[in-house]
Amino acid sequence: MRKTFQLTQEGRHRDRVLEAVKHEIRKYLKRERRRDLPEGVDFLDFDCRCGATKDSAEVVHLSALMASLDAVAKEGATEAYVEILAKPGVRQARPPGTSAKEDHPAQSADAPDHIAPAPEDPAP
Repeated sequence: MRKTFQLTQEGRHRDRVLEAVKHEIRKYLKRERRRDLPEGVDFLDFDCRCGATKDSAEVVHLSALMASLDAVAKEGATEAYVEILAKPGVRQARPPGTSAKEDHPAQSADAPDHIAPAPEDPAP
């Protein structure tokens, strides 16, 4: 998908237009992910670019695409260019000796794995 979205429409609030653009992008991603994968491909990866114009569009990660779109709208641009290209992805095996805990970026070393529930106050 390579498309320039208008962020202003007569008679519609700017925020609603932006939400409609995001909805169309999410719908496109869902449709692409439903497709059958070719032989030897584990998942679809996406190369994304976003900016006020095609020339000023910067490469962004898929998870940061909506935030980038918000930033373009906040700058006051009247249109936004979004480019999403699907590419085949193959999962890489972890190197021997590393565990999922060590490799996972969201796992903090000082955070407990399980938080015990708070004890209930006894009834008087």
